[in-house]
Amino acid sequence: MSWELLVWLVTGVAGGALLARRLTPPVEQTEAFKRAREEGEERLRALEAAALAEHKEREREQAAAARRAEEERKEALKRREAKLAERERSLEQRDQEMSRRDRELSRREKEQLRRDKQLEAQEAKALEDLAAAERELETRASLTRDEARALLVAEIEERAKRESVERIRRVEDAARELAEEEARKLICQAVQRYAGEHVAEHSTVAVPIREDQTGKIIGREGRNIRAFSQLSGCDVLIDETPGSVVISCFNPIRREVAKRTLERLLLDGRVNIARIEDALRRSEAEVEQLARQYGESAALELELSGLHPELLRLLGRLHYTSSFAQNALQHSVEVGAIAGMLAAELGLNAKLARRAGLLHDIGKAADQLVEGDHAEAGAALCKKYGEPPAVVSAVASHHDEEAQDSVLSQVVAAANALSAARPGARRPALAAQIKRVEELEELVGELEEVERCYAFKAGAELRVVVDNAKVDDTGATLLAREIARKIEEEMSLTQDVRVVVIRPTRVVSYAR
Repeated sequence: MSWELLVWLVTGVAGGALLARRLTPPVEQTEAFKRAREEGEERLRALEAAALAEHKEREREQAAAARRAEEERKEALKRREAKLAERERSLEQRDQEMSRRDRELSRREKEQLRRDKQLEAQEAKALEDLAAAERELETRASLTRDEARALLVAEIEERAKRESVERIRRVEDAARELAEEEARKLICQAVQRYAGEHVAEHSTVAVPIREDQTGKIIGREGRNIRAFSQLSGCDVLIDETPGSVVISCFNPIRREVAKRTLERLLLDGRVNIARIEDALRRSEAEVEQLARQYGESAALELELSGLHPELLRLLGRLHYTSSFAQNALQHSVEVGAIAGMLAAELGLNAKLARRAGLLHDIGKAADQLVEGDHAEAGAALCKKYGEPPAVVSAVASHHDEEAQDSVLSQVVAAANALSAARPGARRPALAAQIKRVEELEELVGELEEVERCYAFKAGAELRVVVDNAKVDDTGATLLAREIARKIEEEMSLTQDVRVVVIRPTRVVSYAR
């Protein structure tokens, strides 16, 4: 309790006593006053004692707080002094370490200077000895220094060339044997495990017809046959083959639609422009339905799911497409099967490989609708319809139009080559083969070291005859590698070309 409150209380008690004395009678006032005064004095003493106790308690608290603050300040000063002492000791240790390092560096510099002087002296002595040895060598060998150096360099180059050729030959032979063994094993496993039907398609198709139906097909003044050709986009040839009508068209879908339209017209017996248009529409719908079924069957055969319906439709259209007499859809299924088996052997995703193999030629079904060749068109279609990036890359690079950036792309390209190059798969044109062989012989015949060259096995083997006096064994090896590299760079190869360099030895003797 504060002193101001105590004063107010005393003043109140005194005022109350005075007021009571004025209001009470004299005798009673005296007694009441005494009692009030005693009570007031008692209260005053109690208040004074409480105030004094409170004051002492506050003084004790302030003294205790001051002592604590003093102790904390002393403790902080002690910690700071300890830190300063620790830092001072650390600085002293660092100074000592720096002094030691300076002494060590000075010692090493002196040691290095001494060694440098020794090396300079040794180098000067070695140069003097070398000069003396060179003078002695020139005197004994009757060769100048430059002549000896040139002779030594030529000998070293020749030796290095021989050693490099031998080493390259050994490495190539070992790598070739290992690669051929593994490749032969994988290829045999993949090809032997797959057996599919191979259908040969042509650019023409013949429809059997009776003699009495020829006039209906031609129509009055050729009206029906002209309308049929214009609406179907195909050429119709009559009387070329007895008992049949030949439909010719490079577009396999149009050719199939025209064939089914003609068969429907012949079965119905009524041939006119309206019937031709109606039969053509029905045949187009039927071919599209069959194409979708062919695509679904191909995907089912390779156990693939999730293909976009448009991709399945385009796959089915490949059934009516052929390349070098090989059915395109069957080729795609075959590539998918072989790619899946190769991927499984290599520890890759076989299902993804089958998917990429099946779709690798999808661009052939719609390349006229998309810019670029069929590989680029197929990649664009696969990307458009949500195929994985690995499949898109494999489709785009299966003919090396783009860089093969993954093992999957190489597997699909290898499977494509296997399906196309196996015996009986395709029948290339004779003129193209002859031209390719001639180009191969002309390309190699331009080299100076070559006397004659002959291509065998439809260009699969090239035998090169060189001048024995101009080309030695080492040069023959280098020349074979150079010819192989030249063929790879300047020609588009569909198969490996084996280069054989022949150095004939001619021995002449006369009997007299």
